[in-house]
Amino acid sequence: MQYRGFGQTGFNISALGFGGLRLPIVDKQSRKVDENEVAKMLHYAVEHGVNYIDTAYDYHDGYSETVIGKVLKQMNYRSRVKIATKQPCWLIREPGDPDKYLNEQLKKLQTEQIDFYLLHGLYSERWELVKRFQVLEWAEKAIRQGKIGHLGFSFHDSYEVFKEIVDGYDQWDFCQIQYNYMNENVQAGKRGLEYAAKNGLAVTIMEPLLGGALANPPKPISNIFAEYGINPVDLALRWLWDKPEVTCVLSGMSSLEQVKQNIEIANRSSINNLTEIENEVIGRVREAYGQNNPVPCTRCRYCMPCPNMVDIPFILELYSEAIVYGKYDMSRSLYNFHIPDAGKAGACVQCGLCEEKCPQKIKISELMPLIDKKLRFPNLVLWSWDKIKKRII
Repeated sequence: MQYRGFGQTGFNISALGFGGLRLPIVDKQSRKVDENEVAKMLHYAVEHGVNYIDTAYDYHDGYSETVIGKVLKQMNYRSRVKIATKQPCWLIREPGDPDKYLNEQLKKLQTEQIDFYLLHGLYSERWELVKRFQVLEWAEKAIRQGKIGHLGFSFHDSYEVFKEIVDGYDQWDFCQIQYNYMNENVQAGKRGLEYAAKNGLAVTIMEPLLGGALANPPKPISNIFAEYGINPVDLALRWLWDKPEVTCVLSGMSSLEQVKQNIEIANRSSINNLTEIENEVIGRVREAYGQNNPVPCTRCRYCMPCPNMVDIPFILELYSEAIVYGKYDMSRSLYNFHIPDAGKAGACVQCGLCEEKCPQKIKISELMPLIDKKLRFPNLVLWSWDKIKKRII
């Protein structure tokens, strides 16, 4: 296993991190996590050098933390790995809530300390909530108490907001961003990766395969990989590890076979090691994906601010990704849980101001109702976070 320095913490982290978002399940109907399979996966991962386990309060309806904590204790692996989990910022309603959720997570993970604690899924409005409830001051106290080792944040918004958050607190140890060869200019993107590293933050990468979309590309894309005899998973992961600013790549693995494959690729990874041909393949694949993009948005943000607070560039990005990669789940999740109702596409009143400023002449007013219909969850799912909260408290 390859290891890299984790920012300024003094910890050397495995190049591959074990993600707890897509654990294997017993069956689709019950959605129950398959603990026996998770045990096999974690056993293989830890014995082959993986030392960073990432999960979150809400993963698998709240059971990811529980299963991971249980397996790590049963296998006596706690001292061999670092645990990262995330605060459910959206559930904070009063000053005592951060302590309540942290104590619950410590209990579920069967540990006395969360080694790396992230404020989950920060974007502009959630960052304001963090400041309003003085969560950063609370976190400093939790660190002094020994309940948290290091503080970071995961992120879903524009580069400008990312930079604001990095600059807004001088004690961040690390951050987690969505990044892959198709997302260099999406959300924090390449600029955010480099800015965080420049400021001494370790950077862990989520969605390296874009929710599996880059692992199973459509036929025109897979034909390009076949032409060169290149495995798409291999190249996507090594493209990330090729970059010195990338600290750790998190993979939400769902089977023992995926664990074995990713560890084998990680063992061959190194910085600045992609060949000219491999970079050529990346370029061709990007171009091929781009030809399927239904919205020619360049994220110039000339359309902003919207007088009705609709987050136009982010919404167009989510819609494009859903169409291009044939993966609606991720876009729907981000749309419903990371954009407040006041900023969703359904809030568009078709005033046309954005279209007057759009250099690409995108029919934004026509797209917004369509996108809202495609991405918004049915009403019966909108209460899921409250249901999750009741089930696991």
